[in-house]
Amino acid sequence: MGDKKFSLEELAQIVGGILTKVEDVTVDKVAPPKIADENTLALAMNEEEIENMAQSKAKAVLVPLGVNLDNISTIEVERPRLAFMKLLNVFYIGPDTPRNIHPSAVIDETAKLGKNVSIGANVFIGRNVEIGDNTAIMPNVYIGKDVKIGSDCLLHPSVNIGDFIKIGSRCIFHHGVSIGADGFSFVTENPNNIERAREQGAIKEVNTDVKVFKIPSLGSVEIGDDVEIGANTCIDRGTVENTTIGSQTKIDDLVMIGHNCKIGKACTIVSQVGIAGSCVIGDRVVIAGQAGLKDHIEIGEDSIILAKAGVTKSFPRKSVIMGAPAVLRKDFIKRLKYLDEAEVMVQKYKKYQHLLEDYEKFLNEDGKI
Repeated sequence: MGDKKFSLEELAQIVGGILTKVEDVTVDKVAPPKIADENTLALAMNEEEIENMAQSKAKAVLVPLGVNLDNISTIEVERPRLAFMKLLNVFYIGPDTPRNIHPSAVIDETAKLGKNVSIGANVFIGRNVEIGDNTAIMPNVYIGKDVKIGSDCLLHPSVNIGDFIKIGSRCIFHHGVSIGADGFSFVTENPNNIERAREQGAIKEVNTDVKVFKIPSLGSVEIGDDVEIGANTCIDRGTVENTTIGSQTKIDDLVMIGHNCKIGKACTIVSQVGIAGSCVIGDRVVIAGQAGLKDHIEIGEDSIILAKAGVTKSFPRKSVIMGAPAVLRKDFIKRLKYLDEAEVMVQKYKKYQHLLEDYEKFLNEDGKI
């Protein structure tokens, strides 16, 4: 992890923990107990890792509040994951960002660069672009015309920023992020199969001579402060209104956010989520991996969408949503209970099926049926 070294007292102060010291230890890294050595602060943040301390060579360990271990220095913390974040920030070594402006960068003469902006090799910056102080742009980044980027941002290699995009301060965009591609928006000259299916409930007539016209995207994308976007995630520009991403929102790799979407503040969107156009997502919503959201629906603030959910309708605030098609968690559990009860009923039916058949035979023979 580099040449950074700390005393236990320094680390306890950094994480706001309670130190019970057995001996002096100089810490140069953090690691799980099984692979920790004498100069490592072991991370025993749950019961399993606390048990693994019996096999550890570490002389110091980070533990939850109230955990006491014999013959080893401990730093007790109330929120282990929060302390974990603080420790990793201490030992983190960031990417080698460019120094100054690389001679191969192409920067339009109308662009305005703030103080201490660094620009890597083969970067393209279009006309009327504004970039805030201390922002670092790594190699092979494309920034279109009239883009505004705030201060202290980091754009990793091969990020593509389309025209007219507005980005706040302290944002991080990872490799291959695409912001501001045209929305996936088309119209046919005559009603298409989707329109017919919605109206008629089935596809009865088929028009084989289909002409599909692209609907232009006149809107842009606005991204707030402190937003982080993972590798190869795509956020499309709006058709007329802007697509918006609220401040503090964190988006994982391989996420697709369609045109006109409004994503609230401090949302968490996990890998392989797909959000169709014109969805409205409230503040602090969590969307777990591989969930898919139909277009033109609203998810209320403080809701949670569980993994692989297929969301086809709107839900109010504080909803916990799961399943495909998605329902509230309590309704999903109720349905599972009904399935269990149905299985019991089927077993009972099979057990007494011969009696039912005999009774039907008796009724037939008696002429009553």
